[in-house]
Amino acid sequence: MSFEEIQAQLEEAVPGAVVEAVTEPSKDPYLVVSKDRLVEVCKALRQDAGLGFDLLVSITAVDYLPTFGKKKNAKPKEGEDWGPGHFEAVYHFLSTVLNERIVLKVRIPKGEGEPIFPTISGIYPAADWHEREAYDLMGFGFEGHPDLRRILCDDDWVGHPLRKDYVFPKEFKGISAE
Repeated sequence: MSFEEIQAQLEEAVPGAVVEAVTEPSKDPYLVVSKDRLVEVCKALRQDAGLGFDLLVSITAVDYLPTFGKKKNAKPKEGEDWGPGHFEAVYHFLSTVLNERIVLKVRIPKGEGEPIFPTISGIYPAADWHEREAYDLMGFGFEGHPDLRRILCDDDWVGHPLRKDYVFPKEFKGISAE
């Protein structure tokens, strides 16, 4: 099954959910889906007999600077606004029956408050710990998650260490980190 066939089946199952399809040859192809339709898309991936994506491989959290995709140290041209950057949740799925993979991305522009995504832990139980890791290290909230708490950092850790705006503390619990 080709990427285009998977995309067509998803668009048929959940009309309007796919915002963008990226198939650049240097990258793994992926679909950008609407945050509001993520749960529906994941249900279709898992339950649609023609798709059968029965395994969530990973969820990755990304904090993009506004210059992503631009030359290093580039400045916006007059009248051009690169915005404040964006956050992305990246979902990797596998169909063990069809031996196919698909990548979904959900984007949230910075400046709209904390990034909050819907949980998919009710559809893919493996999402539980992946979502907790994204919460702990990047501050991504997952609405409806049954137990969203830190998984790697200490319970009283302040901030989310993989965010671009994170400032590493000079000490933690009286121990120097310098």
